[in-house]
Amino acid sequence: MGNYVDNNLIAGEQVIYEAKNHWVTFISWRSLLTLGLLPYIDLKTNEYVITNKRVMIKIGLVSRKTLEMNLSKVESISVNQGIIGRILSYGDMTVVGSGGTTESFYYISNPLKFRKNYQEASNALSN
Repeated sequence: MGNYVDNNLIAGEQVIYEAKNHWVTFISWRSLLTLGLLPYIDLKTNEYVITNKRVMIKIGLVSRKTLEMNLSKVESISVNQGIIGRILSYGDMTVVGSGGTTESFYYISNPLKFRKNYQEASNALSN
């Protein structure tokens, strides 16, 4: 786990699943122009976590974008994968919260597994 998640867990909260950016981000103009530095920073600093209480996502090193939403407030997590994404197991993910809040995240490794773990955690919370 990353520092952000470790520092923001509340009492009784446990990490259920953690995802990272996929290595395919190294195959881009952004990577080529920065000699792989920016995708490497993304890989090391971006955090996508499901706990037994929340979905926590942190993007960025210098400037941060965070999403922390209680499991009960997440309406859905949609996954968008192209054919290459399905073959290499990466895709884009959109978290939709109650009230219509939507946040999209790109090049996530195993986004279907992330969504499945969210659904299992949400069902366990409901029971």
